Amino acid sequence: MQRISLFSRYGSLLILGLAAGLGLASCEPPESRTSTEGATAPEDGRPAVVATSTLIADWASEVGGDQIELTSILQPGADPHVYEPVPADSIAFEQADLIFYNGYNLEPNLIRLLNAAGVNARRVAVGEVVPPLDLEEDGATVPDPHVWGDASNVIPMVETIRDQLIELAPDQEALFTQNAAAYIDELDQLHSWIADQTATIPPDQRLLVTTHDAFQYYANAYGLSVVGTLIGLSTEEQPSARTVQQLVQTIRQLGVPAIFAETTINPQLITTVANEAGVTLAPEQLYSDSVGAPGSGGDTYLTMMVANTRTIVENLGGTVTEPGF
Repeated sequence: MQRISLFSRYGSLLILGLAAGLGLASCEPPESRTSTEGATAPEDGRPAVVATSTLIADWASEVGGDQIELTSILQPGADPHVYEPVPADSIAFEQADLIFYNGYNLEPNLIRLLNAAGVNARRVAVGEVVPPLDLEEDGATVPDPHVWGDASNVIPMVETIRDQLIELAPDQEALFTQNAAAYIDELDQLHSWIADQTATIPPDQRLLVTTHDAFQYYANAYGLSVVGTLIGLSTEEQPSARTVQQLVQTIRQLGVPAIFAETTINPQLITTVANEAGVTLAPEQLYSDSVGAPGSGGDTYLTMMVANTRTIVENLGGTVTEPGF
């Protein structure tokens, strides 16, 4: 994204906050590193399907149901941008019949592992069936991998998963087709519901500030503007003191009502920004690159999008009605 070129004087205090918060890109939950521990090839004839992210695993589960043996490399709350593969991940890939990954460099270390020798399964970049938003990062144009922020984008991804599963297990075509159709209907309802909720935010308050640049598709689809983030598309980036200062000034100048932390990133530095800018930090964190833990209220794609929308709308001055799906 384009960085704002203004500069202001909050140096010493913000640099202290920056130094304290530079671990924001390395707070991956320990349990995510054992997500494929003990994974073995299925012995009951079901195809072995591996998904790199929790989001893709959720969609594959909706379509495949009990007729696939599904393994998710990442666990809820894990950050795909910085995840470091472990030996069990290689085993899961090697034993897979089909591997779904996001693509657009969302999970760079897992993509490198996929391209290594010994991984012979069919590999499908489901995120890359969606034409990307191109954003500026360090002087280059790169595709934004966070395509699921627009719920309508998930429909072609689910259709791709359906078609790949049918090719893998043609005897289950009717089931996969029926499951996908039912889920796509829910996605259509979700897309319309989000648009209705964000429309209740006062127009001059439809301003989104988050920890990393993961909500451009959401903003474009639902009438908001991303006016600033601490870091860019990947959480591997470390924000400079200047970036923090610029973000504080932008929040003040635009009168942003509230800003948002994310569940996969240490909230310490965005908390510092909120304190310096004198703005509310929403008490609920947004789900960005992963679904939440079981029982969190955001443990599926549908529930995480509802939770995110409720948090964004209520903290930016809108009102939310409960979804009917």
